[in-house]
Amino acid sequence: MVKVNKKYSTLLFATFMTLAMDFTITVTMTAIMTGVDAGFPMRFAGGFLVGFAVGLPTSLLVIPAVRKIVDKLTTD
Repeated sequence: MVKVNKKYSTLLFATFMTLAMDFTITVTMTAIMTGVDAGFPMRFAGGFLVGFAVGLPTSLLVIPAVRKIVDKLTTD
């Protein structure tokens, strides 16, 4: 298994979370809004790429702020 330096943990976390959330939301919304037919894979792929392009930078901005808020609201 490949190990990555801890300094990249936020980037890795944001990337994996964005992939998981984007996949789930895109497949669901594409199916609901346009139906599942022969064109579904291409519509899904386009939506997924746009969602990932928006979601990753958003995650990279939001995750550190949310961690600070959670740290202030929690105790050991």
